[in-house]
Amino acid sequence: MIDLSVLDLITVRQGGTVGEALADAADLARTAEQAGYKRFWVAEHHGSEGIAGGATSVVLAHIGGATSTIRIGAGGIMLPNH
Repeated sequence: MIDLSVLDLITVRQGGTVGEALADAADLARTAEQAGYKRFWVAEHHGSEGIAGGATSVVLAHIGGATSTIRIGAGGIMLPNH
């Protein structure tokens, strides 16, 4: 069997909040974990409105606290940040 992963951009819905986006990401990570997915990746984007994945240490701590077995990580495009 092929190990499956999830990649989440953690977008903030129009009219929504960053807190809601983080709660949605935690829900998605829990669902992926229960479905047998092996990894949950956060797409790290800096300087982009509507994306809550820029502070990856905070996001990964939040997702790690909501899950117990799925591996978590982040990767991103740093051009706007440098």
